[in-house]
Amino acid sequence: MATEDGESKLLEEPLFILENGEVYRNPTEIKMSQIVMPCHANHCGELSVGQLLKWMDSTACLAAERHAGCSCVTASVDDIHFEHTISVGQVVHIKAKVNRAFTSSMEVGIVVSCEDLFSDHQQCKVCHAFATFVARRTEAGKVQLKQVIPHTQSEQLEYSLAAERRRMRLIHAETITDLLSSSSSQSVSASEQHQDGVPAERTRVESVELVLPPHANHQVSTFGGQIMAWMENVATISASRLCNAHPTLRTIDMFHFRGPSHIGDRLVLKAIVNNAFKKSMEVGVCAEAYQGGEPLRHINSAFMTFEVLDHDKKPRTLPHIRPEPVDGKRRFQEAIARKKIRLDRKYIISCKQTEVPLSVPWEPSNQMYLSYNNVSALKLLSAHVNWVLTSEKNKVSLYTLEENQKLCFKVEMHVNVPAEQVFVLLSDLTRRKEWDGHYEECEVIVQADEDDTIYRVVTPSVRKGGKDQEFIMLASRRRPCDSSEPYMIALRSVTLPTHPPNQDINRGEVLCAGFSIWEESDSLTKISYYNQATPGVLQYISTDIAGLSSRFYSSFSSCSVFLEKNRDSLSSHSPSDL
Repeated sequence: MATEDGESKLLEEPLFILENGEVYRNPTEIKMSQIVMPCHANHCGELSVGQLLKWMDSTACLAAERHAGCSCVTASVDDIHFEHTISVGQVVHIKAKVNRAFTSSMEVGIVVSCEDLFSDHQQCKVCHAFATFVARRTEAGKVQLKQVIPHTQSEQLEYSLAAERRRMRLIHAETITDLLSSSSSQSVSASEQHQDGVPAERTRVESVELVLPPHANHQVSTFGGQIMAWMENVATISASRLCNAHPTLRTIDMFHFRGPSHIGDRLVLKAIVNNAFKKSMEVGVCAEAYQGGEPLRHINSAFMTFEVLDHDKKPRTLPHIRPEPVDGKRRFQEAIARKKIRLDRKYIISCKQTEVPLSVPWEPSNQMYLSYNNVSALKLLSAHVNWVLTSEKNKVSLYTLEENQKLCFKVEMHVNVPAEQVFVLLSDLTRRKEWDGHYEECEVIVQADEDDTIYRVVTPSVRKGGKDQEFIMLASRRRPCDSSEPYMIALRSVTLPTHPPNQDINRGEVLCAGFSIWEESDSLTKISYYNQATPGVLQYISTDIAGLSSRFYSSFSSCSVFLEKNRDSLSSHSPSDL
């Protein structure tokens, strides 16, 4: 779950040199390199994804334990998309490091690449993932992890985004539940249209594994990577029964470990094809454990998406699936909902920043991803260090940044108002017209949740006699998790069916904008306003950048007056109170 393109650019920053002259290396970083041998591969000569998951999990666990100084267990692994397969004879490189530590859990970032030793030795990215590890309780009690201290620009960005990803994990189940409840209300079931399809029962697979010492980690619990590998194995068998061919695993939805298993446990693994789409299929798989006559314990569950590739490596068309009555139809419908979530993730979060559409349709099911993208895009923009000071007036500084043929600008100033109060006042866009002449009208359309609000904003035309311009904007606000972070108010355009474009007014779009609010002392606050100048915004700022106008300076000078005037206001309210 990340904005790949921008982050990859930040990873190419210059080496960070310590005071003693040594090149800095992240103290939690662990690297593993493996040559893919025939014993690691499937019958097509490609590295088994199950084997790769074991290597990824062990590398990430070592990074977590290096930071924690004690034993750690896998709690979850975020969604993984595999971009390439890996062949026998190639080298797999896995790098893992702790991005951020919370109380007793931490996020570990994992990057996997492969190298062909017989070509030009270029490394090709295979996948990236984020795993959550929990430090095991010691004799002294629950572990309190030390904080990660980011040193480089990329580490600071990952540290900041880790809080956003954690927020998504915590509400992930709730999002799926809401989407399923809305989709189940549809009167026409697509499952009834494919009565001539392959019976889902034919794809059912059940396998049992006895957990032996080689399957256990150094804590005598079943190795999390081993469980994931067993799950991938039965899912692949299930998928192959539908297509009568060797399937290729493309995506794994989040692994979530609900409990441990140990040496001597019997692990029951079950898989079935839930739904077959035109070029892909979803397989549901679960792992349960028991010992002796005790009841089954739910250990893990996941959903895996497979494709079948032809000779040109293009996805083949798949046969339809005929679900079983009751539970089968439920799984069929749930698979459709999860496919929609995967599409939301792919096109809202995982797409390259240069490919992000300006306005994405908002709906409750993708609210979580839009909010994440909104905040992470602003954090990414603010993380750049190559801003150029264009001009300065009345203690208001204007900076520009030109990159990928796009113009971004930053306005910066200080105010003698507590950061919390600045955050509350600027969060409510309905009050922005009190200081910003570019805001003619502003109304709340949707209060999505406590931190996310959708507004309709009308701005006057810059040309005499021209049409006014309206923006439908999602505002996502975040309080800092600790003193090293700012308050954030992120803005981006969305579309709503209730507010289609109107020929009487121009529709403007904002890709990335917002405020970063830093507390420098109890009463002194630094405010930075960022905007990636889309065509609808550029007309308002280009004359300021060229030095032909000072409207933006006037607006932010007025903002300073507005904030100081209301610094002790008790009537200030957040958007969630509207």
